[in-house]
Amino acid sequence: MIQLKEIQSKKEMKQFVTFPFSLYKNNKYWVPPIIKDEIESFDKTKNPVFEHADARFFIAKKEEEIVGRIIAIINNHEVEKQGIKKMRFGWFDVIDDIEVTKALLSKVKEIGLQNNLEYIEGPVGFNNLDKTGVLIDGFDHIGTMITWYNHPYYKDHLEQLGFKKEKEYLENKFDFKNVDGVYYSRISNIIKKRFKLKPLNFSSTKNIMPYVDEMFDLFSKTYSKLSTFVPISDAQIQHFKKKYISFINPEYIKFVVDEHEKLVAFAIVMPSFSEALQKANGKLFPFGIFHLLKARKNAKDVTFYLIGVHPDYQNKGVTAVIFEEFYKTFSEKGIKNCIRTPELEENEAIRKIWENFNPIIYKRRRTYRLDI
Repeated sequence: MIQLKEIQSKKEMKQFVTFPFSLYKNNKYWVPPIIKDEIESFDKTKNPVFEHADARFFIAKKEEEIVGRIIAIINNHEVEKQGIKKMRFGWFDVIDDIEVTKALLSKVKEIGLQNNLEYIEGPVGFNNLDKTGVLIDGFDHIGTMITWYNHPYYKDHLEQLGFKKEKEYLENKFDFKNVDGVYYSRISNIIKKRFKLKPLNFSSTKNIMPYVDEMFDLFSKTYSKLSTFVPISDAQIQHFKKKYISFINPEYIKFVVDEHEKLVAFAIVMPSFSEALQKANGKLFPFGIFHLLKARKNAKDVTFYLIGVHPDYQNKGVTAVIFEEFYKTFSEKGIKNCIRTPELEENEAIRKIWENFNPIIYKRRRTYRLDI
């Protein structure tokens, strides 16, 4: 018999967070989170995302053994201000038993009906900065710290229960050697002169901080037309600034400004922490922090996390300025592989940014929808 238990205590929350550690034990492609950070991200007193979102956490048990988990999420801004009557679910993990999946998703559906919502979509997070999508192809590639990994049967469970494809996301990678530094230097110089632009590079985190709010404003302008866009609050921006910016290599953050020092483009790249997180196995101490710091300094793979260009400068070659600066930095650091975060299949603009690098699609993921 399957029993659903709603998380009420710190002990139960730790069980919720650590369940995937047993589900993916000895899986060389799964990348574990830091347990303490994951628990804190679900703390409604610490994460400002809960100012605009409601979430309920559930685990499924069979004979006292945890066999599944899920978060039922309502983004109130999305529902009330954008008029999108969506019931979200995320952090979905389950054994290969469709009855467990059915029990978890039935609870999500029940909550959606109680709140007069029209459909379920997932797996998704609270907003655009969260992980998204169930992996449907590319199971034999290591994950990243900003994506979910899952077993192949997740897709089958969802489709057997009547869920249909809602959005598809592509994950690409390319060899750094595919980047023609001479070409981007030439194009960059033309673009800088034509539009009176200049790049900003950083060697310390404190010099980046004054630009972060403006960067997120530009992020919103860049992505607001996408169907998946949900605004990010000022409190969430401050939380992101405090938690993540300080841990990203400052030389991996590139800005482009106009003649009035207004931000027109940005990109954030992170060194790959995947193998370091596997070695840490969910714990920063005593040794996990050293693995992460080593990766921060020495990783030869990088992940393009965020990139944005002001609508007035899109399709005008401004990304050439960014890529020229990254080329210089990556050459110095001996970077070998460039990995991109999941991008909407329908996002033609972002695809054009990368087309000269001969990218390879090596993973696909989807969100699924069920009308209720």
